[in-house]
Amino acid sequence: MSNLFRLALNGVLPLAITIGAAVAVSAQTRHNSNAPIDFGADHIELQDKANRAVLSGNVSVKQAEMTLRSARMTVSYTGQVIDGSPQVSRLDAAGGVVVTRPDQTARGNFAVYDLNRRVVTMLGAVTLTQGGNTVNGGRLTINLDSGRAVIDGSSVAGTRKNGDGTTTTAPGGRVTGRFSVPKRDQPSTN
Repeated sequence: MSNLFRLALNGVLPLAITIGAAVAVSAQTRHNSNAPIDFGADHIELQDKANRAVLSGNVSVKQAEMTLRSARMTVSYTGQVIDGSPQVSRLDAAGGVVVTRPDQTARGNFAVYDLNRRVVTMLGAVTLTQGGNTVNGGRLTINLDSGRAVIDGSSVAGTRKNGDGTTTTAPGGRVTGRFSVPKRDQPSTN
């Protein structure tokens, strides 16, 4: 067993390849899905009869320690009002979507945050970065209760930017990535 593989199994690399070309990321602290949602956008259209609001232009939504940014977002809410506020049930984001958490950044074309299930699903040229490690795929699912993130190769095609600014062409249906390796002293050749 190589030192790099042993290092990965011991938790230095927070990413592990799983069956079916899926990738899981180690758990973080549990996200508070009951925290208030703060938002900002260039334009907001309220569609009360449809129980939704459409935000567009430099959209930024923050809940607890998670921030979701995109070009456009639809906020769906139930007709139920608690403490004077409608209850948000789902956020649908499109266009340059970026989700940041304390030690992770995920990028993709689309994202759905299902507040009831406490799951964020990202689609389209997804890149997940944690520290110096980067994983690319077609679909990313983040369970906010467990902190587990899974990437698979669904719909992977084209090019994507890596965390170091370089561009990689990924073959369809595969998960690709790069793991950082800590610097080590070279053994003496005596």
